[in-house]
Amino acid sequence: MTKIAVLNDYQNVSQEMTDWGVLPNAEVTVFTEALPPDLESRVTALQPFEVITCMRERTAFPRALLEKLPNLKLLVTTGMGNASFDMKAAKELGVTVCGARGAGSGTSELTWGLIIALARGIVKEDIATRAGHWETTVGVDLLGHTLGCMGLGNLGSRVAKVGLAFGMNVIAWSQNLRAERAAEVGAKLVTKDELMSQSDFLSVHLVLSDRTRGLISAPDLAKMKPDAYLINTSRGPIVDRDALLDTLQNKRIAGAGLDVFDYEPLNADDPFLKLDNTVITPHLGFVTKDSYREFYRETVESVDMFLKGTPVRVLNANA
Repeated sequence: MTKIAVLNDYQNVSQEMTDWGVLPNAEVTVFTEALPPDLESRVTALQPFEVITCMRERTAFPRALLEKLPNLKLLVTTGMGNASFDMKAAKELGVTVCGARGAGSGTSELTWGLIIALARGIVKEDIATRAGHWETTVGVDLLGHTLGCMGLGNLGSRVAKVGLAFGMNVIAWSQNLRAERAAEVGAKLVTKDELMSQSDFLSVHLVLSDRTRGLISAPDLAKMKPDAYLINTSRGPIVDRDALLDTLQNKRIAGAGLDVFDYEPLNADDPFLKLDNTVITPHLGFVTKDSYREFYRETVESVDMFLKGTPVRVLNANA
C-alpha cells in the first residue's frame, strides 16, 4: 500500500477535483490545514509517506526536512517549478520531483479585481453600506491613468492588455525586457525608475529568484506617487516587506492590493492586517475551479506514472 499525502488542501476539494481512485493500492491522506512551522512537527506529520503532493509553495521542502523523510520517493508540486523545494537535495536523496500544470489565467484576473477594488473603494464601501452609511469614498478612474507592469511575461501581458482596454497608458520594465516585446502588447518600455515614478497602478509580475528577491526596495517605493497603488500577485519577497509596511503605515502611497506575502498563511496579528489602505487576499491568484481541476488531474497522473516506473514532467532531473 502506497501512502500518499495531499498537503494544504485548504478548501478540502482535492478529492472531488479528479479521480484519485485510478491509483492502485494507494492510501491517500488529505491535510486541510497548514503544517506547523517547526521542523520536528513537519517530520512527524510527513515521515510515513512515500508520496507527497503539494499545492504550489504552501509547504517548503528544504534539505533539512528532506533528510528526515527516508520513506519519501516522490514529491509532486502544482506548477512547473517550485522555489521552496531544494531540487538538488531531493535528487541527491533519491526523491523524484514532478510538476503539474494549471489553467493559468486566474492570477491576471485577480490582479484586476484588486486594482478595481482599490480604485473604487469596493471593500470599504461594502462594509460602510452594511453599517448604514452611504457613499463614503471618492473613487479613481482608470481611463487616462498609467498602468505599470513590472514583468511582461504571460501574466503581465494579460494584465497589460486589459489595461489598454480600459484606456490606460501602459508602461513596463523588467531586467531583460526589450522594447520590441513591450510593443507587441501595446506597452512602452521604460527604466525601473520611470516605472516606479510614473505608474498610477504598479503591478508586479515576476518570478521569485535570487535576483528578484527584494527588487522593490525602500528607495524604489519612495519614488512612487503619493496617490499611486502597488499590486502584488506574484510573490511577497519581491517587495521588501519592512519597506512596504512602513510606506503603507505612513501613507506615502495611496494603498496596495496584496495576494502574496513573505510568510503564508499570515499570522492573526500580522501588521499588514491592521492597515486601512490595503485590499488583502490569501494567495488566491491560482485558486479557481478550472485551475484546480487541471492541477489535481496532472498531480494524479504524475503519481500514477511514477508508480508505473515512467515519471513525467520531472523537475529535478538536471538539478
